[in-house]
Amino acid sequence: MARQQAERSGEKPLGPIVSSAHLASGAMPALSELEFGLILLGHAFERWMVRCMAAAGMPDLSALDVLVLHTIAHRGKSKRLADICLVLNIEDTHLVTYSVKKLEAAGLVLSGRSGNEKTVSLSRKGEGLVANYGKIREALLVAPVKGAGSDDRKVSEVAALMRALSGHYDQAARSAASL
Repeated sequence: MARQQAERSGEKPLGPIVSSAHLASGAMPALSELEFGLILLGHAFERWMVRCMAAAGMPDLSALDVLVLHTIAHRGKSKRLADICLVLNIEDTHLVTYSVKKLEAAGLVLSGRSGNEKTVSLSRKGEGLVANYGKIREALLVAPVKGAGSDDRKVSEVAALMRALSGHYDQAARSAASL
């Protein structure tokens, strides 16, 4: 937006806002802008999850623990560890296994079995914590974002683009691993 305003006024634009100008000098500088935005957004989102969970009553969870807890809570069904890894796009299953053990030790999830596979579901304590997190999220994040005029349709479009780009990054990662 600032670049477009500078171009209209005849000023020289500052250039793309990136963390690695050497990468932005290629055929698609906008992708470098997006990557810098993802870096900032990713860290801010992780800080938010940890601090919101602390405000909800559980101060000792990592960002991954919060993600795993919310994934287990999704649709109120038991989850297999493989499904949690798949949904969160996590290759290192030991990270999710450790997180589930931590959540279980805190009394937030319960273990079960479906055939030969371990499953996890929320405990009553976990349900209460997730509900409290949701209330805090609505008050501290959703209300201000809506109040700033964010358009649900545009936010959904950005989310769809991010999911599509994740496929491109995964394919590029597979290709790079084969070099």
